[in-house]
Amino acid sequence: MTLRWILPISATLTLGIFVSARAATIQISMENLVVSPAEATAKVGDTIEWINKDIFVHTATARNGDWDVTMPPKKTVTSVLKKAGTIEY
Repeated sequence: MTLRWILPISATLTLGIFVSARAATIQISMENLVVSPAEATAKVGDTIEWINKDIFVHTATARNGDWDVTMPPKKTVTSVLKKAGTIEY
């Protein structure tokens, strides 16, 4: 009888692993040399929209070298997070 309960529970947990949550879009803007928000939380697969509201080029560079984004003046650039971790930029 215990086996009957274990199999349905195991199937439910396994199926849950393959169902992914919808990816989010996180906006980070640069305006008057200020980054806003200063800290952001995102998950693998989320899209970051880097919004440059200034009249000159900005860059967002991960200190660990994972990414380097160049934002032309008055433009928005997107990137998708490919791995987990805490990244300073």
